[in-house]
Amino acid sequence: MTFARNLRTNVRTILAAPLDAAPVESRVTGPVDQVLGAVVIALIGFGLVMVYSASEIFATVTRHDPQYFLLKQFGYSVAALTVMAIVSKVDYHRLYKLTYPVLFSVIAMLIATIVGLGHRGGGAARWLRLGIINVQPAEVAKLALIIWLAYSLAKKADKVKSFTVGFLPHLIVAGFLMLLCLKQPDFGSAVVLLLLTFTLLFMAGAKIGYIMGAILTGGGLAILAVRYSPYRFARYLAWADMEKHRQDLAYQPFQSVMSFGSGGFHGVGLGRGLQTLYLPEAHTDFVSAIIGEELGFIGILSLSLVYVVLCARGIRAALRAPDDFGSYLAFGISALFAVQTLVNLSVALAILPTKGLTLPFVSYGGSSLLVNAAAVGILLSITRQVQEAPSRNERHEALEPSARSTDMPDLLGAED
Repeated sequence: MTFARNLRTNVRTILAAPLDAAPVESRVTGPVDQVLGAVVIALIGFGLVMVYSASEIFATVTRHDPQYFLLKQFGYSVAALTVMAIVSKVDYHRLYKLTYPVLFSVIAMLIATIVGLGHRGGGAARWLRLGIINVQPAEVAKLALIIWLAYSLAKKADKVKSFTVGFLPHLIVAGFLMLLCLKQPDFGSAVVLLLLTFTLLFMAGAKIGYIMGAILTGGGLAILAVRYSPYRFARYLAWADMEKHRQDLAYQPFQSVMSFGSGGFHGVGLGRGLQTLYLPEAHTDFVSAIIGEELGFIGILSLSLVYVVLCARGIRAALRAPDDFGSYLAFGISALFAVQTLVNLSVALAILPTKGLTLPFVSYGGSSLLVNAAAVGILLSITRQVQEAPSRNERHEALEPSARSTDMPDLLGAED
């Protein structure tokens, strides 16, 4: 608890530095965070290997081509790396003027999916066909919400503790996006949107009482959404007693847990997992189960540490960003990766009921990979800017050396 209080105090102190509430466009010429870029490239490469390992048998049976999903994921990966490279070279301040066009476009796409224009799959209309590609608007909504929250919180820095100005409007916009996701239905994405909103409001300094009240209210509404939705409640009951429902609704999470158990400490070896025969569509939301079986506890632990490094570099960029807009953007994107990773692994381990969230950069799928790549591109753009001027931390120390807490441990590494 002491560490959490110190983190929030230091973040608020840094974000309170004067003269930086509104972003000022500047030429992006500095070097990017090479560690962050290397981690993402490594995850995408690892994802290609695991998608092939997890989908080879399924692709052979359903597509008569063992490399079908591998080739598609390779195409998505090339596109993702291209998007990441392009976005990283664009001044992230340009997003400031594009905030509302992006937000309204995402809302329009979400509405289109629920009025009959969406492509159905797995019992939900979550995809929208745009030309030759299928887009999942809920994935884009996560990044759009982060951009809007960063924009709004930066503008309202001096009023963030106000309920009517600094808290309620953000909750209304997030709630509207969540409602559109629930209509698809996509309960998992709605939960992610809520957690992202609370995270950024907390970092911005919103009153804890408001946040706790909203959490309790949101939790109550989530319980009602599960209890009075027949298929959600059935899934919950099956998750609560997987042994009884191992052959029906709990088949997928049960087989996923079996994968982790059979992998043991070292794993059975890459490409030698047997759960690819039994776990439905293991290359998508449950790819971590195949990693657990084939690479064992060591593989899952190593992968988790890579995600820790990814999020830590994002937080590092947030603390060094030249303005509030960049700080909130970096914090929000880091939270997005952290939340999706934790939820995906928790679902695969049956700690949480099935949510339908991908493992960032590793699971098969174009929408998730491209959106995450764009998010990393924004992070890299922010790291370019921090090289051109003293960090927010350094400027604030020069202004008020005594204002910052002295017992905050340096978890993000020394200056490169």
